Amino acid sequence: MEQPVDQLNQEQELTQEQLSELLQVRRDKLSALQAAGQDPFANTTYDVSHYSAEILAMPQPAEGEHGAEVSIAGRMISRRIMGKASFGHLLDAKGRIQVYFKRDDLAEGVYDAFKTFDIGDIVGVKGFVFVTRTGETSVHAQEVTLLSKSLRPLPEKYHGLKDPELRYRQRFVDLIVNPEVRDMFQKRSRIISEIRRRMDERGFIEVETPVLNTTASGASARPFVTHHNTLDLDMYLRIATELHLKECVVGGLERVYEIGRLFRNEGMDAMHNPEFTTIEAYQAYTDYNGMMELAEDLFSRCSMAVNGTTQITYQDQQIDLTPPFARVSMNEAVRQVTGVDFYGCASDEEAREKAKSLKLEVKDKTASRGKLLAEAFDAFVEDTLIQPTFIIDYPVEISPLSKRKPSAPHLTERFELFIAGHEYANAFSELNDPVDQRGRFTQQAQERAKGDDEAMMIDEDFCTALEYGLPPTGGIGIGIDRMVMLLTNAATIRDVLLFPTMKPIK
Repeated sequence: MEQPVDQLNQEQELTQEQLSELLQVRRDKLSALQAAGQDPFANTTYDVSHYSAEILAMPQPAEGEHGAEVSIAGRMISRRIMGKASFGHLLDAKGRIQVYFKRDDLAEGVYDAFKTFDIGDIVGVKGFVFVTRTGETSVHAQEVTLLSKSLRPLPEKYHGLKDPELRYRQRFVDLIVNPEVRDMFQKRSRIISEIRRRMDERGFIEVETPVLNTTASGASARPFVTHHNTLDLDMYLRIATELHLKECVVGGLERVYEIGRLFRNEGMDAMHNPEFTTIEAYQAYTDYNGMMELAEDLFSRCSMAVNGTTQITYQDQQIDLTPPFARVSMNEAVRQVTGVDFYGCASDEEAREKAKSLKLEVKDKTASRGKLLAEAFDAFVEDTLIQPTFIIDYPVEISPLSKRKPSAPHLTERFELFIAGHEYANAFSELNDPVDQRGRFTQQAQERAKGDDEAMMIDEDFCTALEYGLPPTGGIGIGIDRMVMLLTNAATIRDVLLFPTMKPIK
C-alpha cells in the first residue's frame, strides 16, 4: 500500500539545535557530492516520459511481469530501507507513485548512493512498471539520478505546520505536503481557463489595461499610492479596470474583458485581500439583464468544470448554481427582511426615522433614502441570501457609473450577485450620458473632499471618451478569488491565493 503523507520523514518537532544539526548534515552531504564531481545542482535537464497519474492509469501488468518502460522525476517524500532493496515514493505534478530500488538491478555504487538521499531530494528514475504482491502499481528502478538536493527537512506531516499562518508564509512547503492544496490551485487554474473559454466562445476579446494610473477611479475604494520618479508624479495602483475597458468599447471593440489583479488599500478578512483577481467584461448593445445571463453561465459552467455538477456544498450550506438565479430589487429585499419600505417614505426625513426604528447606525445625519436603503441592506439582508440571488435596482447615490432606470430615475440598472451571504459580482447597464457622468463624478469629488477616501476621482480622459459616444453597454465584474472559494469550499480567501498578503515577521 502507498505510504500515507504523514510518513514523510522523522523530523517533526525539532528544537533549533536539532534543526541546525540536520541542516549541517545535509550541507555536508552536498559538499561531499560536489567534491566527488557529482554536484546535483549541475543537472540542467531530465527526460521525463510519464507523470505518476499516467502510469497509475495504465493497464496493470500481471504480477511478475514487466510493464512499460518509463522515466519519471519528482520529490522523494518517503523511503523504507530494507537491506539490499528499498521502497520510496516520488511526488510529481500529477500525484505520487511508489518506486522499488534493488541493489542488484542498479549500476555499481548507485544503491549505496541512493541510501544517502534525503526526504525532499529531487530524484529521477528510469525503469519499468510492475505490480507488487500487495497490488500497488510501482516503478522498478534501473537508473537513479539525484537531480537536486534538499537542504531543509520537510515536516513529518501537514499538521506539523501548527501555526496556520505558516501555511501561507511557506506555501511551497504547504504544496509539497498537502495534496488538497495542490488540488485547490489546479482547480483555480481550470476555473480561469473555463472563464476564458466561455468568453472567447461568446465573441469577447481579452485585452490588457494599465496597472499604474494617474487617477484612482472606476470603483469606490481607497487606492495604493506610489511615485513615478522619472515623471515626478504620484500614481495609483488600479482599483478597477472598468473605465479603460469602456474606452475600448467607445473605440469599437464591442466585447472586451480582462482578467487581472486589482489593488485596494482596505481591510483584510476572510473575504478580502489587498490585491485580488477579477474578470471585468463589457458588451455593447446589451444591458444588466444580459450581464445576469452571462454571470449565470460563468458560475454554472465553472462549477461543472471543477465539480461535475451545479449542486455544491459551501461551508455546510447546500447551494444550487443551476440557472436561472433569483432576481429581487434592493428595496423589496429590505422590505421582506425588515418590514420597512424606504421608497414608500414621503421624505428623506421619514426614511431616517424608519432607520432609527431599526436601530440602524447612520453617521450621515442628512442621509438620503437611497443611502439608508443601502445601509439597511448591508446590515440586515446580505447575510440571509444563501441561494444565488441578483439584487437589482440600486439607488443612484451609490452607483455613480450605472445608467438610471427609465421608469424610476432615482434607481439605477445595477445588480450584485449574492451567494452564501457574500457578494460575487457587480454589474451595470453602463452610464453613457457624458453630462450625467460628469455630474456624478463631481458629486463623488465633493464626497472625497469631505473625507471619503473611497469616493471616486474625476477621470477627465473617461469623460472625454464618453463625449465621443459609448453605445448602450452592459458591464460586469466578478471576483475570481471568491468564485474559487465558493467552488472549492474554501473558508478564507487566503486558501485560494498562492501568496496572500502577510505582515513580515520581525
